[in-house]
Amino acid sequence: MKHPTALLLLALAAATVLPVQAQLLPQAQGQGDATTSGTQPLDRIIAVVDDNVILQSELDDAVRSVRQQYASTPDRLPPEDVLKRQVLDRLVLMKLQVAKAGEQGIRVSNADVDQAVATVAQQNRMSPEQLQQAVEQSGQSFAAFRGQLVDQIMVQRLHENVVRDSVNITDSEINNLLNSPTYKAGEVHLAHIQISIPAGGTAADINAAEAKAQEALDAIKGGMDFNAAAIRYSDAQDALEGGDLGWRKMDEIPPAFADTITGMKPGQVSAALRGPTGFHILKLVDQREPSRQVVTEYHARQILIRPSELLTPEQAQQKAQDLYNRIVNKHEDFAKLAKENSKDPTTANAGGDMGWFQRDQWGSTIAQQLSQLKDGEVSQPFQSEAGWHIIQLEGTRKKDVTEESERNQARQAIGNRKAEQAYEDFLRQLRADAYVNILVPELKDPDARDKS
Repeated sequence: MKHPTALLLLALAAATVLPVQAQLLPQAQGQGDATTSGTQPLDRIIAVVDDNVILQSELDDAVRSVRQQYASTPDRLPPEDVLKRQVLDRLVLMKLQVAKAGEQGIRVSNADVDQAVATVAQQNRMSPEQLQQAVEQSGQSFAAFRGQLVDQIMVQRLHENVVRDSVNITDSEINNLLNSPTYKAGEVHLAHIQISIPAGGTAADINAAEAKAQEALDAIKGGMDFNAAAIRYSDAQDALEGGDLGWRKMDEIPPAFADTITGMKPGQVSAALRGPTGFHILKLVDQREPSRQVVTEYHARQILIRPSELLTPEQAQQKAQDLYNRIVNKHEDFAKLAKENSKDPTTANAGGDMGWFQRDQWGSTIAQQLSQLKDGEVSQPFQSEAGWHIIQLEGTRKKDVTEESERNQARQAIGNRKAEQAYEDFLRQLRADAYVNILVPELKDPDARDKS
């Protein structure tokens, strides 16, 4: 059985559809390791974040969780001091996001948390009761676990608010992207290392970031695994996941980076690329070409008989059966009967004509019937939530929806790109505007120590 904290780290992103920047970290359990005398050591504050604090126990729990994730590949982890600074930076950012969400009036109900618990349990093939037992067996209270879920949901909703208020996509942008000579189809699996420059960074900050990026590149060229280098050097929020960005469409990637990737082969690593937020090192893990998308479309007619105050469910069923007999046995015109009897407002006046549509467009019940019919054949009356249906399949055809799909993908790509940049800018500004005081000298960033 996986450790419950690992369960959360692995499953919660899908449970709540969180952005990359809002990865979960364990919160303090308020329980230090017991001493040999059975007493609890005093906790201490290691950082002040605006009106909040981060405790030593929080950091210890978070670092322990990361080590458990990498138990089989501990060589990928950076030295202890670097790991602690990475994890502390995540804790700081999580505190800031949760606080900002609270300021915006974002609230999470018990029902929301119950749903998140159920989703995490399902993804790990457990019942909620089994998940609770696993959490408690690890020594963590289930209340603390639910508190982590609350933070995750609040951050998710904060992300949605930021993106909704700042991302707009026009048809002109879609057309420009598809017609651009730099537009590239296909998908790539990427990993990255990001060395950020603070908002309003000085020339010294830029030089320090560039030097750190070069140090990371030299380590990779010297044989260090890219994922291990990301854990050690990257300050992106996915650093502790080895900088893995997963599969992305080429048109989702900033054009300057896409041009670099186009000239790379799987396994290759880019030079340090200057971007709006800092320096980036990219690894092309794999790539795949786009394929044409062809779907089956159906043309059908329907008659819908709805029960009403004047027509009982039994009478509705009998009327549908009578109409079926008139069509099949007496060869009466389907369209004429549909116009006279069907209660579907969208098709009745057109003789029941449903037009051309993809299989599931009218719901799974009708889709199941269509799959059993031949061209020209009429279905037996069947029931759905709407009432009793009779379907006549007029014909099928194959349709190339590649162009339509490309437009949808372009819209999504532009949206994803804008959303990612908008939230990254939001986080950088949030961090720049915050009061953060790291009280333990060895947990401060080396550059910050040099300046102080």
